[in-house]
Amino acid sequence: MAESTGSYTVLARRYRPQTFDEVVGQQHVAQALKNAILCNRVAHAYLFTGARGVGKTSTARILAKALNCPEAVEGNPCNECHLCSAISEGNDIDVMEIDGASNRGIDDIRSLRANVGIRSMRTRIKMYIIDEVHMLTKEAFNALLKTLEEPPPNVKFVFCTTEPQKVPDTILSRCQRFDFASIETQVIAQRLKDIAGLEGVDVTNDAIDLVARRAGGSMRDSQSLFDQLLAFGSSRIEASDVNRLLGTADDDRLLKILTLIHQKQQGPLLEEINEAVSDGVQLGNLIDQLVNCYRDLMILRCGADSVDLIGVSSLQRETFAELGKQMGLETITAAMQILSEAKMRLSRVSHGRALIDLAVIRISQLENLESLSNLIADLKSSETGVITLSGTTAPAGLLTTNPRVTPALASQSPPAAPVSHSPPVADKNLTPQSGSENQKKKN
Repeated sequence: MAESTGSYTVLARRYRPQTFDEVVGQQHVAQALKNAILCNRVAHAYLFTGARGVGKTSTARILAKALNCPEAVEGNPCNECHLCSAISEGNDIDVMEIDGASNRGIDDIRSLRANVGIRSMRTRIKMYIIDEVHMLTKEAFNALLKTLEEPPPNVKFVFCTTEPQKVPDTILSRCQRFDFASIETQVIAQRLKDIAGLEGVDVTNDAIDLVARRAGGSMRDSQSLFDQLLAFGSSRIEASDVNRLLGTADDDRLLKILTLIHQKQQGPLLEEINEAVSDGVQLGNLIDQLVNCYRDLMILRCGADSVDLIGVSSLQRETFAELGKQMGLETITAAMQILSEAKMRLSRVSHGRALIDLAVIRISQLENLESLSNLIADLKSSETGVITLSGTTAPAGLLTTNPRVTPALASQSPPAAPVSHSPPVADKNLTPQSGSENQKKKN
């Protein structure tokens, strides 16, 4: 375990990557920046975009160290000199990290422009790292344009944002953009295993896999959850500890709930939901887990066998594949829509328990929508106009226009209209008259 000190440094900071080779899940960005340094083709402005906790600010710091480290080797900083140490700790005067949310006005950008021309005091390159740059005002962006287009030769800008669509096109066109992808679950799990070994903690693979799936592609979120888990204090951490700590349901409980929904056993289903809530499962977490489970059923029903499961462990893949075949794709998607609607309403009402009970009961009342769709398709594509339903023959048009018709009524043919075989008789009153006859009548 880590030594006990007066101030504890969280895992996300202690195990932050310090070189391009240590950046996890963003090899394309790390390789491009290393090559730019080695070829002396470093741009004056970069835009790093991506979800939270995927390495944007960490990569910006590594870039600042690599550009200024006197002992850099193949584009990687040494992390031993005083410059690398100061930049890693965020204390270097020439590498300034600015929070775009709290320094978003035009006056802040004016101050930045006034200091850009001042020569760096310690480093070769002065760098400005603006985090959450999309929070700047329109006037602040406009004030930054000229400086960003033609900065001094020893100044570099790195903009980090989670919402690149809010950055003006005039800024985007002046930057080289790198999109940081969400980190795969297996990569996060492997990193957590390495951290557990360095911390000397015994954590089961199921527990690590659960934390990695819970992180949703964010390395920082996974390390924060793992830090909370290590503080739990057990000598051996298992998946049950993770579920109890995070307020989530285990895989067996989720599978049981899905099975009860499919079997339409509404009484036992509500009892299982009640037991889950009594065991500390949070309503919002339970809905999220059920949505992810139906997502897993959907991808397995579609045949995407190589896609990772996010709702349950990969050990449940075969069981979920069989359950997905029984449910049908349209029923699964309808269930996801019902749960998503309940999740959106959950934060706005005080009767959350009633919402989730209503949602699962509505899902259990769904018929096999795929079979109904096939029946409708058969009715529409029937060439003979007759469809067979439970051993009874009925006209397709009759079933289509009147869905309440019973098989007994459907089997009865409509009465035929009487047919006359005599030739038509002309009506004298309707026979057209010639012009001469009309003249005689007038006379």
